[in-house]
Amino acid sequence: MENYHKTKRRDFFKLALAAGFSTDLLHKCSSWVQNNPDTSNKADWILHNGRIATQDNKRSFAEALAIKGNRFLAVGSDKEVMAYKGDKTKLINLNRRTVIPGLNDSHTHLIRGGLNYNLELRWDGVPSLADALRMLKEQAVRTPAPQWVRVIGGWSEFQFAERRMPTLAEINAVSQDVPVFILNLYNRALLNRAALRSLGIDRNTSPPPGAVIEKDSNGNPTGMLIAKPNATILYAAIAQGPRLGLEDQINSSRHYMREMNRLGITSVIDAGGGGQNYPDDYQIIQKLHAEGLMTVRVAYNLFTQNPGNEKGDFERWIKIANPGQGDDFYQLNGAGEMLVFSAADFEDFTEPRPDLNPTMEGDLTEVIKLLAANKWPFRLHATYNQSISRFLNVFEQVNQDVPFAGMHWILDHAETISEKNIERVKALGGGIAIQHRMAFQGEYFIDRYGSEAASHTPPIKKIMAMDVPLSGGTDGTRVASYNPWPGLYWLVSGKTVGGTPLYPEANRLNRMEALRLYTTAAAWFSNQEGNKGSIVPGQLADLAVLSEDYFSVPEDRIKHLESVLTIVDGKPVYGSAEFSELSPPPLPISPDWSPVKYYGGYHNDSKISLVSLRHPRQRFSNIPNSKSQHKFNFSNLSSLSTSGSLSRFWGGLMCGCC
Repeated sequence: MENYHKTKRRDFFKLALAAGFSTDLLHKCSSWVQNNPDTSNKADWILHNGRIATQDNKRSFAEALAIKGNRFLAVGSDKEVMAYKGDKTKLINLNRRTVIPGLNDSHTHLIRGGLNYNLELRWDGVPSLADALRMLKEQAVRTPAPQWVRVIGGWSEFQFAERRMPTLAEINAVSQDVPVFILNLYNRALLNRAALRSLGIDRNTSPPPGAVIEKDSNGNPTGMLIAKPNATILYAAIAQGPRLGLEDQINSSRHYMREMNRLGITSVIDAGGGGQNYPDDYQIIQKLHAEGLMTVRVAYNLFTQNPGNEKGDFERWIKIANPGQGDDFYQLNGAGEMLVFSAADFEDFTEPRPDLNPTMEGDLTEVIKLLAANKWPFRLHATYNQSISRFLNVFEQVNQDVPFAGMHWILDHAETISEKNIERVKALGGGIAIQHRMAFQGEYFIDRYGSEAASHTPPIKKIMAMDVPLSGGTDGTRVASYNPWPGLYWLVSGKTVGGTPLYPEANRLNRMEALRLYTTAAAWFSNQEGNKGSIVPGQLADLAVLSEDYFSVPEDRIKHLESVLTIVDGKPVYGSAEFSELSPPPLPISPDWSPVKYYGGYHNDSKISLVSLRHPRQRFSNIPNSKSQHKFNFSNLSSLSTSGSLSRFWGGLMCGCC
């Protein structure tokens, strides 16, 4: 793919002014076509005969749009926009399909997810446990030693027709001697006998604090690892699995971005993660950016890596980086979502709410003072209202000495935030980023806290009514799926992915307002208001043409929507159906035993494999000898509230974010 990321903003203003747009229009993006446009400036692309949800301030619909370079040039009726047609303009007939701005996931983990995408068997969206076990059996046959079969989050037992978890007996029966690791939310992992042997977990293995290794009546491990509620045991285990080599990680990251493009995603905010140390662990994404191979825009946050020395991490990063550095494809967004480890409130709703460490206030105050003094935007993982109250106490105290004014800061998740604390967030100029974690854990929340509490978890409509910046995201891939459409279904229907009702109408959104949380509203969370998120003249030309009409399909169909044409930066990056010819050339998948080769990512009926099974030749690197085993030593795993780095054990700790 050519390098098309280098268009400068000043060039865009020159282009737009030449087209007859006023400077005021460029900033407000409040209308489509000037009364007297300079139509001598011809478009590169015109998309016409569509139903375009512009997401402008009037929630307007249009028929056509024009693109020049990497910006929208004009939006309006077919007749108005065709005035920008030149000899070299390429026309796309939308066939009355619905067009939306490219989706912007305001909280996900693309960088980490990309490095592992080709390794993982995804159960996201799989309709039955029988299908899931069949996929597991097929993949176990084709996976070469010493690799594992990994199912790492993004699914719920309630999505299955059987509405239950797989049993360890079922997993062992279909996987034989290939190690299998299956992560369910942030509460448990299921390991087959081969995985227990590979990790050296036996009757004498002691779990870390806050975790359980389930054992049978004879004292032998069953294969169930349980967070109670500390997730260290889960990620210490998965982190010891083989990794992909450099070239395969590059391939994996590109495929993950293409998968996001298939779902209509054109931008994300990456919330960092455990073991994702800056700048060392950003080499793959930086290489893709340098070579013009990114098809998703990434604004990234820096996540502290050293419990007990969090301030030192941020002091070091402040010296070498500045928020906003980069370009419209790849830029630093700020700090978080982990700011200090003593502030980590796990969101495992199968367990009681954890109490934060008494040292939290002192730890957090030091870091917030440093960030505010240097005008670094920040975000903080915050599940429970009790935690949020303590966090806001710190923020308000620091704000008295180092004002937050003009600095975008964010609370992430905020499932049980109170009305009083929403008011406090507003007073400090903060925003709230919500994700569809309740769509995957709602049944567990109801079991513990009751239906009444679940009916306003999170209190979406109250946050919107109080005019606090609010955006939608996925927190993919460890708890919820990276697919935003189940999230839009959740916002509109008020139901979990398994169909369990959560919210009354008073806490549900109409389809237009739900979509805005993933488009124009999300731009605030990376300081890019007016630059992207709407289909209006002057904004970045990112859009998705949908497989069905989001605004009219039955509610249950919303979670099955995807894109049939995705355009990023003014160029097609994905196409299917009648737009297949616009799609970039197919990208080979490596290694050749990758589950992605056989099933893709988020479930699609056509991807269920019926191919003949074979054992491919080995194509991987940096992995242990196939005959080696090692004891799984938990003794040097620190609890999250004490000093001592955990980063070498992480595939990401503590939350779907971590």
